[in-house]
Order: sequence, then C-alpha cells, then structure tokens
Amino acid sequence: MDKKKKIRVELRKNRSKPPRDKRWTQEFQEHGFAEDTQPTQERVRAKGELSRKRTIITTEQALHAGDDQPTTMPVVDPQECLLGRVLKVQGLYSVVEGPDGSTYRCAVRRLLKTLVTDERNVVTTGDRVWFRPAAAGEGFIESIEPRHGVLTRASRRREHVLVANVDQLVVVMSLVEPELKPHLIDRYLACAQRGGLDVLICLNKADLVDPVPFQPLIGSYAQVGVPVILTSAQTGLGLDLLKERLVGRATVFSGQSGVGKSSLLNALQPGLGLRVREVSETTEKGRHTTTTAELIPLAFGGWAVDTPGVRQFQLGNIRPEEVEGFFPEMRPFVPLCAFPDCSHTHEGRCAVKQAVERRLISPRRYLSYRGMLQSAWEERHQ
Repeated sequence: MDKKKKIRVELRKNRSKPPRDKRWTQEFQEHGFAEDTQPTQERVRAKGELSRKRTIITTEQALHAGDDQPTTMPVVDPQECLLGRVLKVQGLYSVVEGPDGSTYRCAVRRLLKTLVTDERNVVTTGDRVWFRPAAAGEGFIESIEPRHGVLTRASRRREHVLVANVDQLVVVMSLVEPELKPHLIDRYLACAQRGGLDVLICLNKADLVDPVPFQPLIGSYAQVGVPVILTSAQTGLGLDLLKERLVGRATVFSGQSGVGKSSLLNALQPGLGLRVREVSETTEKGRHTTTTAELIPLAFGGWAVDTPGVRQFQLGNIRPEEVEGFFPEMRPFVPLCAFPDCSHTHEGRCAVKQAVERRLISPRRYLSYRGMLQSAWEERHQ
C-alpha cells in the first residue's frame, strides 16, 4: 500500500493585476475629503505567501511521478470515487465516461482549479480522472492521473493542453482551400516529438488538384521518417490506409480550420454526424465549426479526437538550445560545426549551413528551424 504524506502546495493568486484603476480613492483623499468618510466595515485577511498555500494529502508515488505531472494531486478514496476518462470539456464542466460506460457531467473540485500550474486549464480531453458521482448523472472531479502522450500549444503565454493520453497525431492539411502551410506542419512535428506522440501527415482534398507538384514536399518528410498519406473525404482516396493507422490506437486530428478534419472522420465512420462547413470564399480560410476537442470511439476499434481548427500554432516553454533536436536531419552535422554552441544561423564554418547549401538538408526545413529558433529567443526575453 502506498504511504500517504502531507505536503504544502501553492495556490494561484486571485488576480495577476488589478482589473481597473483604483487611484480615484487616493485622489479623493488628496482633495481633503478624507475626514468626511466613515469606515463601514472591517475585513481581516491573510497576507503574503501564507494566503496562497494549502496542505493536501498525497502519496509517495505521486511525489515521484516526474515532470509529466504538472502538480501534485490529492489522494482520493477508491471506495467513494470512480476512475473515468474525460470525453470533452465544455466551459466549467467536463463530460466523463465512467468504468461502466455511462457518462457524468462533472465540475472540477475547487482545490484543483486553484493549484499553481503552467497550464491554462487543469483538466483536458483524454484525462484519466478520479471523480465522485452524484445524483442525476453529475459529479465532481477530485484528482487527475499522470498524463502521457500530450498535444500542447502556447496560448497567452501559458500552456494549453489540447488533448492528453493519446498515441499518435494526425496532422491534417489541405492541398488547396486553405493553402498548404509546410512551416505549420514542422511546428506540429516538433510538438509531437515533445509530447511523445507518433505522427502521420494527412494531405487532404487531393481530388481538387494535381498532387504531382507536391511530391518533393512529401519526399522531404519521408526522408526524416514521417509517413504522408494523400486523402479525399469526397472520393475516398487514402481512407483505407488511414483507417489501418487508426485501429486500436487513440489518435488526435489537428490542423487549420477548413482542412477537412471532421469530414475525414465522417467518411471513416458513416453516421458520425460531425458538423462541417464550407471554406469562406472571401478569405479562403476555414470557419471554426468544431468548438471543443472531443474523444470519439471508433466502430472499427480505437479512439479519435476531433480538435478545433487553428490559425496559428506556437510552441511554448522551449529553450533555444533544444530547437535543433526537432530536426533529425540536422543531427549528423551538428557535431561537425566549428563551435560547440553553434546556433547554425550566423557562425562561420557551420556544417549545418554547408549541408543546406549542398541540399543535404531541405532549405525549406532550415527556414522552419530559423523561425522556431527566433520564436524561442523572443519568448525567453519577454
């Protein structure tokens, strides 16, 4: 039996800054009217660090769970709580599937919401949670199990976990409407590597254009070990091969708005009925139809997560020194650089830049590296 232990945990501050300017009270006193004011009430409130800490009971195993668990979770009583899986998060509530397959509409325990964490939300789609069931199919999430296989992005200088506990990422991009963005694919590949996910690139709407001009791009990803599938939700092109990759695995579909993520899932599983919309003729960009990430069981085995479309995909909490590790084609040349701390941007006798000039490294992928490196430097100096 795991030994229980009491620890002190930090809580979030109520506000990061005042919601409005309160200098009007100081100005009032400066004009000499302070003597006319009478105190109407007194409040006694703890100040400083003491007011943002609390004692919780956890276990030795939770204390040594590693970096995958952002914060220590309180211990729960298995006799009173059930272990479930979060199917989707909507506002203040989460839809949780219990061990018997029934679903509960659960609120998050206040203690969990106030724990200090780098994440925007403490609970996300795919989380394994302990929840206390209540009447009428409702309940309270009491604790969150350690995560693996996460897809995250930076959002307002905080980490936004899109989905947790999945096996692979399918990056869905369209060849046209909206236009293909290879640099966005490269960011997804880096994020998948950080989150411990296998990755598959799905180039959709292949029925609308000639795919031959895209073969060099497909080849560049094949050289770094990333499989690419050409698909069409309208004609069924590539759907059988895609289905083989999904059987028995938990897969998250992500990409821009309008690339056809929901359409592909509807084609893979007839009757699913996910909402779809046409690409805007004015902006030639997709319209946000999927508004929340949802875990969907697949009839042929496995799970799929349909995520909202993105316009930008920023990687958060990345050190500039680790960016080169996201580009496996650069690794053989890094030890050959003249300087051990070479950034592969402006230094002389750089083996990576020489490999780019000799076309041993894709110039387009090298530009993606430069862009990620610049973003990492800017984030560090904010």
